[in-house]
Amino acid sequence: MTQPISPSGPPSGTWRRMGAQDLPAVMALATTMHPGCPERPDVLDERRRLCPAGCLILPDAQGKPGGYVLSHPWRMARPPALDTYLHHLPVRADCWYLHDIAISPALRGRGAMHAALRILTRHARQNTLRWMTLMAAEGARPVWTHMGFEPMPDIPADITATYGADACPMRRAISTTVQA
Repeated sequence: MTQPISPSGPPSGTWRRMGAQDLPAVMALATTMHPGCPERPDVLDERRRLCPAGCLILPDAQGKPGGYVLSHPWRMARPPALDTYLHHLPVRADCWYLHDIAISPALRGRGAMHAALRILTRHARQNTLRWMTLMAAEGARPVWTHMGFEPMPDIPADITATYGADACPMRRAISTTVQA
């Protein structure tokens, strides 16, 4: 069994909140980096509007979006299907759902993924959530396993299938201890 990771240290990196003006660049990155998981721009923008703190941009050297995160509080037993509207966040969320993260190859290897997970972990703790969940797709399961996520049982197959044939719902415990 993999030990839950508790990212330590203050949130770092150059992540900033996503704005409406970032949506065209986010869509371009999503189309390039996740071709098997297409989503409509308004679906992604709804997530940004519902949870601004959980939707981030990683600027490149020119200040343009070179990466993004879409995340929000949700219910672990029923992750949202791909390309579906949420309409609202649940009143009693039990996890922080990492809907999507993409980092351009030019910005990888600099700790941006770890920095994003520290930020999201902080948001989860602020919302008294003890789990981070996601749907690993397009061959990403080994990456998420390395980051401390484990397969999550009993997720409806019709939801998992929307993310592709190799999709795997995963979760990671969030330590309740804040580490410096």
